[in-house]
Amino acid sequence: MLTIRSRLEKKQKSKKKRIILYSLLFIVLVLLAGVAYIVKQSADAFDSSYHELERPDDKSPFREEGVTISDDPISVLLLGLEDYATNGEGGRTDTMILVTLNPKTEQLTTTLIPRDTRVDYTAEEAGSYAGTHKINGAYNYGSLSGYGATELTVSKVEEFLDVPIDEYVTVNFTGFRDIVDVLGGVEIDVKEGFWEDNIFNNERIDFTEGVQELDGEEALAFVRMRKREVNNIYSREERQVQFIQASMQEILSASTLFKANEISDVIGENVMTSLNATEIYNLQRAYSDMDSSKVEKLNVPGEDQRVNGVWYFIPDEQQLSETIDEIKDNLEI
Repeated sequence: MLTIRSRLEKKQKSKKKRIILYSLLFIVLVLLAGVAYIVKQSADAFDSSYHELERPDDKSPFREEGVTISDDPISVLLLGLEDYATNGEGGRTDTMILVTLNPKTEQLTTTLIPRDTRVDYTAEEAGSYAGTHKINGAYNYGSLSGYGATELTVSKVEEFLDVPIDEYVTVNFTGFRDIVDVLGGVEIDVKEGFWEDNIFNNERIDFTEGVQELDGEEALAFVRMRKREVNNIYSREERQVQFIQASMQEILSASTLFKANEISDVIGENVMTSLNATEIYNLQRAYSDMDSSKVEKLNVPGEDQRVNGVWYFIPDEQQLSETIDEIKDNLEI
């Protein structure tokens, strides 16, 4: 038989449980409201940033059937656009990273496509610039020829890797800087010290070995450096993937939901994507709990070679085939 004291203790414990439960429910409601809010507030920004790839049947020609985000394994091409020298017109892709996401295995792969990779362009694709050029020129040639800047870039990467690209996200340097700043910076464990110029003011940015909190301009310099001697042991590719791993959890975290206005401004002015607001929300919902340790970095092996007076990156075909097989495995194709 319960004593008065035991009943009181039980009642207090029950009350505490209810308070905890109500608190959890409140937090969940706030987060759900935040998701709805950011999608609603960002609608105009997404309208101006949304650019669907013009492809037959609304799917990659490398797929037999279309895919559904959050249900099927998908690929997303991330493009860092260097257009500050052309006042936003045309430009070249400074960075190309293919990301594959598998919701079943929760595996994410990143493959950096070397910007100097040697590829061929037809007259339909590049107009008067038809011939052999670097893959990072696809954005500019597609813009000049009328083929489509992102369409040609996506097409060339698909041909090079023999895999489908389902979606893309393009961000220019200003957008990269502002997104990192909106997130409150990104913590990076710098493995080797180096320096790089700040493209916004030409001042020198020094990176010392160890953990550092990088703001937008510092983060951009960190991922762009490729001409210093240290790049031989601490490569640009390694640093870019390191940045993705460090920032992924921050980008997908619930805290970003309460920065709707700032995010909307950055997206509207500096981002172009084939993902609409609902699809981005579905991505956030499907992968917000993904463990960053499940990010697998894949390489495109090869070497720089001088061909007809121009330096190109030439892949090792056998090793490239192995990388492509890993990409296809994660896409289940």
